[in-house]
Amino acid sequence: MRTETLTISTGATSTVVDLTRDAARFVATATDGLLNVFVPHATAGIAIIETGAGSDTDLLDAIERILPRDDSLYRHRHGAPGHGADHVLPAWLSPSAVVPVVDGRLQLGTWQSIVLVDTNVDNPVRRVILSFIEG
Repeated sequence: MRTETLTISTGATSTVVDLTRDAARFVATATDGLLNVFVPHATAGIAIIETGAGSDTDLLDAIERILPRDDSLYRHRHGAPGHGADHVLPAWLSPSAVVPVVDGRLQLGTWQSIVLVDTNVDNPVRRVILSFIEG
């Protein structure tokens, strides 16, 4: 197994960060196997979605509807307003995703991208761990 840790700046607003190029570079010299993408944080997730056509913003809007940033709704209340929602996020948006790799290429669909989703404005730097298991 090979691993690499990415350090991603997510800034001070909810964001979706495309990790596809980093993931493709990481597996480019591989053969066949599985890429695991994991974010070791309690308030962020990994998703596979279309980006660049508004889907990333639609995802953030949907998260806001599902997990509104209203402190009165959560027992977990430290940090920025609505931080309790950030801690519930990984129950809906997994902290990891597995992508097949064939001949050193990610087997994503035409419009699919691997993204980091971060709604926690209190933590502007995230680690993402890429792990490749040869098959």
